[in-house]
Amino acid sequence: QVHVVESGGGLVQAGGSLRLSCAASGRTFSSYGVGWFRQAPGKEREFVAGISWSGGITHYADSVKGRFTISRDNAKNTVYLQQNSLKPEDTAVYYCAADYMGWGTVGAHHYDYWGQGTQVTVSS
Repeated sequence: QVHVVESGGGLVQAGGSLRLSCAASGRTFSSYGVGWFRQAPGKEREFVAGISWSGGITHYADSVKGRFTISRDNAKNTVYLQQNSLKPEDTAVYYCAADYMGWGTVGAHHYDYWGQGTQVTVSS
């Protein structure tokens, strides 16, 4: 079992940057794929980015390709989401989720462990 906690959200102007962190407990975090999802008010949760347990495979939603980068540091039990060129439409609560031996894929149903979320607000 793994427990994940997000941090790094905040208020930023359009065009700015943030780096979100997903810190995990447990010695086997390197065996988990991790996905970042977001949910804006009145909208359904959507996939943002994912990374495989090995770190060798990444996936991105079309809306964030070229602006967001997912990476992991297994020595620190942490996955990062670097967000650049932020837009007001990126405003949402961002969640990270872990999937044992996962590939960081799109489907939320693959993920067993979810954090509480961190708010990202982008002002225009």
